[in-house]
Amino acid sequence: MAAGTTSSTEVPAKGAGFPPFKTETFPSQIFWLVITFAFLFVVLWRIAGPRIKGVLVTRRGQIDGDLAKAQSHRADAEGASAAYQSALAAARGRAQALAEENRQRIGGEIDRAKADADAAAQVEIAKAEARIAASRGEARAHVAKAAQDAAIAIVARLTGDTVAADEAASAVRAVTGG
Repeated sequence: MAAGTTSSTEVPAKGAGFPPFKTETFPSQIFWLVITFAFLFVVLWRIAGPRIKGVLVTRRGQIDGDLAKAQSHRADAEGASAAYQSALAAARGRAQALAEENRQRIGGEIDRAKADADAAAQVEIAKAEARIAASRGEARAHVAKAAQDAAIAIVARLTGDTVAADEAASAVRAVTGG
């Protein structure tokens, strides 16, 4: 039995297929392409463009303002630093001047105290020398008196004669040169 095979060659119906590839629809596609492009161009040109430009201008203005403000703050900081440095230098100068003034004042006080101490020492030295001179004179007198007494005793013992105190004193002065 022969089964019947059927094969058919059909022509597709008109209007079937992918529309962009149909050459019959090219003019309408180009028309709508131009209309859509023109609409989008006008929307971007009149609405989106100015908004984007406004945002860019605003951002640029804000950036410029921030840069100007930063420059102003930088100048203020440099001015404050310069003022600080000058105040610091002035304080150092005042401190050095006060230190020098104190050094001179203390040096003067030390010199005065030293001079006072030297003067007091000279007075004490003079008093001590006077006491020493008085003690020397007194000691010489005692030595002379002892020499007189010894001379009188020696003459009396050796010769048995008594010598007057005036003679013994002149003999001691002749020997001592005083």
